Amino acid sequence: MDIITITKELSGILKEKDLGSIFVRNGDMEIHVTGKTTQYQFAGGVPVASAANSAPTAAPATATQAAEGNYITSPTVGTFYAASAPDEQPFVKVGDRVTKGQVVCIVEAMKLMNEIPCEFDGTVAEILVNDGDLVDYGKELMRVV
Repeated sequence: MDIITITKELSGILKEKDLGSIFVRNGDMEIHVTGKTTQYQFAGGVPVASAANSAPTAAPATATQAAEGNYITSPTVGTFYAASAPDEQPFVKVGDRVTKGQVVCIVEAMKLMNEIPCEFDGTVAEILVNDGDLVDYGKELMRVV
């Protein structure tokens, strides 16, 4: 079970039981879900990321969303990688044509490398995060026009 599924399950329990918060610890991983936020922590107690308690059904309007195009978003909390290895070329660069199903980046979550495919055909107009950045669930990674 991935961290997003676990968080959604905990959020459901939180609402169902009308609780203020839930805290779960499993080995090096801690998840703390409150009415407004979820915080993930790993060994050493350093917060890795925070995310909204429930996945948004429609993203709020922001300056980047006002730009034309479709957005590739992160399906999980993790670390964004533009290439399969540090010494490799990035999967895509600004200006590259992409097709539906083509892998455009990797998001590492809990030592699992999740290849992120493009969901549509187009041209990469912007890469919105830097290699090695921590990203939240739903974070816009690239804009494709």
